[in-house]
Amino acid sequence: MELQNESHNEGKVARVIEEQTSKLPSDTFLWASLASMGISLTLKCLGHRHNALFVGQWAAPFLLLGIYNKIVKTQGHDQQDAQP
Repeated sequence: MELQNESHNEGKVARVIEEQTSKLPSDTFLWASLASMGISLTLKCLGHRHNALFVGQWAAPFLLLGIYNKIVKTQGHDQQDAQP
């Protein structure tokens, strides 16, 4: 049984973001996260400590964006609009 708030409507900005992000494959964000960790490790080995920390912190947001992407694909407004 799904609980949905029938009175909740997405705003225009959220709808546009969902339409664009749902076009990306979910593994795009996983690869971006892994790439940021690899680049961070490389920078750390090259002695660029601050840049390594900066780039390494991108991994978590990429993974969160991947989760958002998956939720949009499975539970986004496009799924709700398709239901009768």
